[in-house]
Amino acid sequence: MAMRSWLFVPGDSETKLGKVASYGADICIADLEDAVAPPAKPMARMMVRNWLDDGLRAPPGGSARWVRINPLDTPLWREDLAAIMPGRPQGIMVPKASGPEQLQALAAELQQAEQRNGVTPGSTRILPLVSETPAAALSIPTYANAQLPRLVGLTWGAEDLSAALGASRKRDALGNWTDTFRHVRAQVLLTAHARGILAIDTLHAEFRDLEGLTRIATESYADGFAGMLAIHPSQVEVINAAFTPGDAEIAEARAIVHAFSANPGAGALQLEGRMIDQPHLEQARRLLERLS
Repeated sequence: MAMRSWLFVPGDSETKLGKVASYGADICIADLEDAVAPPAKPMARMMVRNWLDDGLRAPPGGSARWVRINPLDTPLWREDLAAIMPGRPQGIMVPKASGPEQLQALAAELQQAEQRNGVTPGSTRILPLVSETPAAALSIPTYANAQLPRLVGLTWGAEDLSAALGASRKRDALGNWTDTFRHVRAQVLLTAHARGILAIDTLHAEFRDLEGLTRIATESYADGFAGMLAIHPSQVEVINAAFTPGDAEIAEARAIVHAFSANPGAGALQLEGRMIDQPHLEQARRLLERLS
């Protein structure tokens, strides 16, 4: 399934949980972390469990239902899992992930929770936010080779890291990420591709700025990201469009694959007046695989 748009919804809003599946996001993420105040977390867990149960009764083909649990360095995440795993979420987003070892501990807990609740072993995927402290940001390359079969991708966020650094800005006067945040973003992109998993770009906080989002999402797709986080339903359509290959791009990929299929063993070929080689073939195959 497509994994272009990842839309957050507060876990303590029954109204918003009831509407989120209608917005067209590929992934809907019920948030039990930042969107829910501590006193409201027990009730939010019940609401999210009901929302997951509704998803089990829904026709196939809709948005995937994920949950962002509380950080793994708090006791809250185990309470989150106990409440939500009977509802069979398709994935868990992990905030403030400190490194692969922490996710391995989560994976062990998920294995037990799947067994208790009759969930297919290994089916609950993991997407960590890997940049929210300086130490976590420095650990990003270690995900490339870690034993984490549930890992579907990597994503990042700038707000918590900015606070940890005491940074008064994240973007420069032209709207581009400043050096630290550009470095973190590049590490997420490189590490995800090195491992062969999804690189998911961070959210655009100015949710009314759809023109800016269009530019940012288009550039993100061109850079090699597979999708993007969203915090408002209005962002979903823009993100889906930006991360969907166009007809010309698809036609070119098919032409590249066909050219090499017609010339087995060729290392490089000419196609419409330009040279293509094995990296072009690999890129074309990856694009076409995303359509299947």
